[in-house]
Formats: sequence, structure tokens, C-alpha cells
Amino acid sequence: MFAEADSIPRAKYGNMMHSDPNLTSTTTQQTEEEYGVRNSSASAVGTGMYDRMSCEGSPMMMSPWNQANPFAQTQWSNVEENLPQNGLIGSLVREEGHIYSLAATKDLLYTGSDSKNIRVWKNLKEFSAFKCNSGLVKAIVISGEKIFTGHQDGKIRVWKVSPKNQSLHKRSGTLPTLKDIFKASLKPRNYVEVKKNRTALWIKHADAISCLSLNDEQGLLYSASWDRTIKVWRISDSKCLESIPAHDDAVNSVVSTTEAIVFSGSADGTVKAWKREQKGKYTKHTLMQTLTKQESAVTALAVSKNGAAVYFGSSDGLVNFWEREKQLNYGGVLKGHKLAVLCLEVAGSLVFSGSADKTICVWKRDANIHTCLSVLTGHTGPVKCLAVEADREVSEHKDKKWIVYSGSLDKSVKVWGVSESFIDMNQIGMMHQQQQQQVISHSEPFMSEGSVSSSTGGASSHRRH
Repeated sequence: MFAEADSIPRAKYGNMMHSDPNLTSTTTQQTEEEYGVRNSSASAVGTGMYDRMSCEGSPMMMSPWNQANPFAQTQWSNVEENLPQNGLIGSLVREEGHIYSLAATKDLLYTGSDSKNIRVWKNLKEFSAFKCNSGLVKAIVISGEKIFTGHQDGKIRVWKVSPKNQSLHKRSGTLPTLKDIFKASLKPRNYVEVKKNRTALWIKHADAISCLSLNDEQGLLYSASWDRTIKVWRISDSKCLESIPAHDDAVNSVVSTTEAIVFSGSADGTVKAWKREQKGKYTKHTLMQTLTKQESAVTALAVSKNGAAVYFGSSDGLVNFWEREKQLNYGGVLKGHKLAVLCLEVAGSLVFSGSADKTICVWKRDANIHTCLSVLTGHTGPVKCLAVEADREVSEHKDKKWIVYSGSLDKSVKVWGVSESFIDMNQIGMMHQQQQQQVISHSEPFMSEGSVSSSTGGASSHRRH
């Protein structure tokens, strides 16, 4: 069902808020909720609230953390008034499950939820649906006529669109394939320890898949999992080429770039950069740099199209970013959310961050300064996933505009129109008033490769995405 948005009055313009690239944040002790984020591999048994394997708490059970993340040392200036408007276009609502994944391609939008259906929307109306028996769909990516879905059961399912009828989708396989599982199982060396007193084939994920990332140029698919590994798949023949023991806790996000670099973020509080090399028919990924080491779980990653900036969101509500020239250097922190950042997207000069606080912050990058253009509100549950595509109805000579899709645990997908010029100062002013000013430490909360950091063994047990 499609619900049209009411007309939205133009906000008054006043001041605008900038990020300070020289600021970093202090660590605050806050009560963590699940929001579908895995913060640790430790079992949640004993909390009386969540099932460890499903790891999905009811949105109605969520409450704000005790301390809000503040805006600090913000800069202010005036802006012009004749600018385009950001706002809600409409909502896609079907009361069957919390939305965990989105993928947009051409005029189609795919949505995955904790129901057994993957729904396809066209022109903001339901177009098609196909069913998978595994239930929760945690990730969706599209490569040509193939759709890859990552699931709670640790499997990747492959679907094909019928060339004669775009609304028909047929399951064409599963990664790893049954043939590869059988061949690998014949050799004892293909079994690796995944947990204490438990072994599994290295080509199989031993826990839920949290994220998928495509590298179409190389024909590769990357899958991140709560089993602490990243696996590399060759799309042409569905073979698992490599399993990377990437982190000390659940891997919440992975992003492959065109320059043979792969970034991963984890519940262990680290973001790592990996260099990909081709070794005959297989790949070899080597750790280049550990970008950050913090107590808060890393819950989301996004990389700009040209690879000039890497953004990572955390369970503390902050978005930190790194800039790349000849090497990766810390750029600064964006403070716009009160609760965990659950998803990030980069499009053009804009950065979108979705949060458990039910809002989406829209940031515009100009050199290393980020301006918060607006805060999109309307969801009644945590914003779990985002997808962005260019607005094809806007002519080239006009201001750049984007269509943003946001999926939430309120069981809806909202569709927004966002301009790169608009600044909603009413929302920014409200957000600023809700934040408490605090003194921000200038000590860097990250470490580069080779630095020493204390263990974060006291972290909360809900850190998986």
C-alpha cells in the first residue's frame, strides 16, 4: 500500500550547523538496546529480553539512552532563502514485518524483512514478491539480472529475473553450492574451528550474514557475518575464493571499492582496510591498516564513489570519517544522532545517516567540512536501512536531487526527495536544542596499525547489526 505524504510547508531559514573536522568524541557509558545491531558475540541469555539467534528486539521495547551525544563547537552562518525543499514523498506500508534491507535499481525497489517475503515495488506501488523459506532477509544487492540476498541462517540465496516478465523472480542457487559443499567435505583440511568444540567448512558462514557488497568490475561478491569472517565469492561460478578471519567479534559491515581496497567494520570496535591481490584463480586480502579502535561497536560503513572518504557509524550515535589522499587520515566526527547509527549511504556530495533514534540526518560535504542540511523525521521505529538513487525527473541544469528510501522497524519504507542545496533550519534548530553542550576531548579515539589499545571486554552484549 502506498500512502501519499501531506504537503510540507517550507521551513524558515536561519543558521546552519557544520561539523568540526578537528573534534573527536569522549566515550560515554550508555544503556544499549538491540535495534538489530550485534554489539558482541556474547550470548544474550540472561537478559530476559532478547533471543540471541534472532537478535531482533521489538521496536516498542526500545528506550532512549541516558546521555545524548552533544553538538560541540559548531560554526554558524546565514544562508539564502530561495532554495529547493527536502521532504517526504510517501510511504510504502505492508504490515508483515520489520524492514531490514533495501536495494534500488532502475525503477524497482526491493525490500527484505523478517517475514518470508521479498517484495518488489515499482513507481511506489507493489509490483511483485517472491518467497524464501529462511525468513529474515538481512541484506540485498543486485548485479545485472541477479539478486543476492543474505540471511539469518548464514546462507546467500541467488535469484534471477525472468527476461520475459520482469515481475517473475526464480531462485537460481545458494552460496555455497551443494556441489562445492560436498567436494569440500571430503577433505578434513577444509574444516575450521568456528566456536569452542565446533568445526565447520571454511566456505560456509557459521552465523548470520550481516552485509553484502558487490565489486562488479572484478565480478566479486563480499559477505560479512557474525561468525567474524568475510567471505569472497566469484559471481560467475558461485565459488568461494577466500575466507578472511577479519575481526575478533561480529562483522557488521563490509564495503568493496574499485581500487582493490575493502573496508570492514565490527562489533569489536575496529574498522579495517584490506588490500586485494589476485593469486591465480583466487584472491588474497592483506590487512593494510586498522583505522579505528574504540569501545563502541562499529555498526555501519559507507565509502564515497571516488574513494576519497570513508564513513563509519557507531553504537554511540556518532559518524566518524577518514579522508584519503596518498594515505588514509582521520577527518573528523559528525554529531547528529542520540542513539546508534544503523545505516549509512553516500550519494554525490551528500551523506545520509539513519539511526535508532528514528531520524535520518542529511550531511553535505564541502572539502572536509560537513553541513547538516536537514533531519528527516517521520518513522516511528529505528531506521535500519537506506538506499539512494538519482532523481531522474530532475533535468541536468537544475540542482542535483536524490530519491532516498528508508526502511524501518516500524514496518514501513519511506520515500524522500532530497536536494543538495536545501537546508531545513527548523529541524536543525530543534535537533540542536535537544543536545547538551559538553566539553569534547581532543584526544583521538582511534588508533592506526601498530598502536596499543586496552581490551573492551566489558562492552554490552548487544552489538551485532
